[in-house]
Amino acid sequence: MIRILAACGAGVNSSHQIQVAIENEMKKRGYDVKVDAVVMKDITPEMLSKYDIFTPISKPKLGFEIKIPVVEAGPILYRIPAMAEPVYDQIENIIKKSNK
Repeated sequence: MIRILAACGAGVNSSHQIQVAIENEMKKRGYDVKVDAVVMKDITPEMLSKYDIFTPISKPKLGFEIKIPVVEAGPILYRIPAMAEPVYDQIENIIKKSNK
């Protein structure tokens, strides 16, 4: 299973929309993923170490090096397939390279 962390500023709405969208799309593509949604300010290096991919709403500034692949997932929120597709494709490419 691939573990993905979604994050937004408040952790209330946007990250949950990203969570559901990624889980649904990756399932359609045949991948077993688990996405968790959190508040950006709560992320620590230890937390990130438990995930394979980080999907923040926008480019993160966490104050430490992110050691897993990062895919900016904000375009998913527009609900326009042409904008979301590249995000899903990036996630899929990372999954393929991970050999999980």
